[in-house]
Amino acid sequence: MSDTTPAALAPAATAGTRKRRRIRASDIFDHAVLIAGSALMLIPLLMVFQMATVPDVEVIKTGPTFTIGDQLDDNFNKAMFQASGFSGENTGSRMLLNSFILGIGFAVGKIVIGMMAAYAIVYFRLRFATLAFWVIFTTLLLPLEVRILPSYEVVQKLGMLNTYQGLIIPLIASATATFFFRQYFRSIPEELVEAARIDGAGPVKFFIDILVPLSRTMIAAMFIIMFVYGWNQYLWPTMITTEEDMFTLVRGIKQITQVMEGNRIPEYGRANLLAIIAIIPPVFVVIFFQSWFVKGLMESDK
Repeated sequence: MSDTTPAALAPAATAGTRKRRRIRASDIFDHAVLIAGSALMLIPLLMVFQMATVPDVEVIKTGPTFTIGDQLDDNFNKAMFQASGFSGENTGSRMLLNSFILGIGFAVGKIVIGMMAAYAIVYFRLRFATLAFWVIFTTLLLPLEVRILPSYEVVQKLGMLNTYQGLIIPLIASATATFFFRQYFRSIPEELVEAARIDGAGPVKFFIDILVPLSRTMIAAMFIIMFVYGWNQYLWPTMITTEEDMFTLVRGIKQITQVMEGNRIPEYGRANLLAIIAIIPPVFVVIFFQSWFVKGLMESDK
C-alpha cells in the first residue's frame, strides 16, 4: 500500500509533466516557418476580401485598408446575379457553371484518356509500346502556349468555337496522367493478371472490374491536379469563347476589371468577390481528396 500513496506518486507525476512541457527549438522553428508561410498566403486573400466590402471609388482612392465596409451583400448580388456585358447572360452563376463544366470535363477526360493509354502501353504486347510512351511523354515539352495557334485553327475548322466541346476535347490528352497511371499499373503484381486470365476475364473486363477499382487513389490524385488545371485556364477560354454566356470565372473576372466606359469605373468589389468565389471549389476539392491525393502519389512510386 505504501507504493500507491500520493507522496510516492508525486515524483513520477512531476517527471511526466516536465517531459510533456519540454519543447525543442526545432519545433519552434518549424511552427514559425509554417505560420509565416500561412500568413504570406492568407494576407492577400484578406486584402481581396476587404476590398470586396467597400465601394469601388474607395478602392481606387485608398487601396486596401483595415476597414471592413458594408457593400458585401450588394457586391455578392451583383457578382452572382447581375450581368456586366452586353448580352445580359454572363452572370456570376453562369460563369461558375461554365468553370465547373470545364474543370470536371478536363479532369474526367484526361483521366479516361490517360488510363486507357497507360493500359495499352503496359498490358498489350505492342512492338513500339516503349517508344510510344516516350513520344507521349515528350509532349510535356510542348505546353499549350506553344501549340495554341494550330489548336485554335483545328477547333475553328471543326465549328467548335463557343462550345463546351471546343473548350474540353482539344486539351484532354495528358502525358502527365499517362505517366502516373503507367507507373501505377507497372506496380500491380503479375500474379493478379494471371489469375484474372485464368478466371476468363478479357481485356475490357480486367480493365473495368480490376484496374479501375484498384486505381481509385491514383484517380483521386489525378482528379485534383487536372480539375485545378482546367478550373484556372484563362488563355484557352479567351481564344475559344467570344460569346458572353460561355465565359468562365477567370475569363469574366478579367473582363470586369478592364471595363472603362466614360465615367464608369471598373467594378473592383464585384471582381474581388468573384475571385474569392473562384478560389472555393479548388480548395474544397483539394481538402476533400487530400488523403487520397497523398496516398495515390505514394503508391505510384512502388
